[in-house]
Amino acid sequence: MLIDTHCHLNFVDFKDDYLDVARRALAEDIQMIVIGSEYKTSLRAANLSNTLEKGVYAAIGLHPIHLEDILIKNDNENGKYEFRSRSEDFIENNYQKIIDENKKIKAIGEIGLDYYHIEADSEEKIIKIKNKQKQVFIEQLNFAKKNKLPVIIHCREAHDDLYDILNNFYQENKFIQEWGVIHCFSGDYELAQKYFALGLKISFTGLITFNKKWDEVIKKSPLEKIMIETDSPYLTPAPYRGQRNEPLYVKQVAKKIAEIRGISLEEVEKSTYLESKKFFNL
Repeated sequence: MLIDTHCHLNFVDFKDDYLDVARRALAEDIQMIVIGSEYKTSLRAANLSNTLEKGVYAAIGLHPIHLEDILIKNDNENGKYEFRSRSEDFIENNYQKIIDENKKIKAIGEIGLDYYHIEADSEEKIIKIKNKQKQVFIEQLNFAKKNKLPVIIHCREAHDDLYDILNNFYQENKFIQEWGVIHCFSGDYELAQKYFALGLKISFTGLITFNKKWDEVIKKSPLEKIMIETDSPYLTPAPYRGQRNEPLYVKQVAKKIAEIRGISLEEVEKSTYLESKKFFNL
């Protein structure tokens, strides 16, 4: 059994075959969390979790890139894509309604900070955009706390500010159990330890199958602190590079972790499945 803790079957990339894609994974005992990135895709994630079979759950939230009107372009190891992001406010009542009407909402996410995609022609505008991201992130952390749900955290080129916010939030609440996961972890082992101390987990994608940057983190981190994901349709693992990613391929991430740690695939599967099941209250 495996759980793809972060996939986007609610994105346009899967509009014609999301049922087939989900069923391929479910047939191999792979469950999944479908993640929203703004109100529209959050609602779609919730609806998909109800439409699809047992083993499909949802998370809802407002991604930081959707706070501004910008053209998102990417052409690197994260994949090649381009789309227009429309500015949106975090309207708590709208998201609360989704939770109230759907028992398969298991987290708030993905939320966080993204300084990589900031478009501004002055330092003043950059600061304004960063402050807006921080404010909305904190609002959603509190929203998650109110609903007793864990958070799925996005971070791109913003770890210093992200850590400060998470540390302050942790100090205010002193959570007894793990309450969040850093999705697609991009830091080193020292940073991972700082997040662990706040009661957070880290999650790895197909990037680890062709980039050795995180080998040390994977070797040294407690296995129970690690979760696995695809972030599909992006970040396709080897040997499927160049193809659209999908939840079925999360097994390649588990295999690579087993290889890096020198343990059996079964041990990785058991730990990540049980820890993810507990984390998301499945």
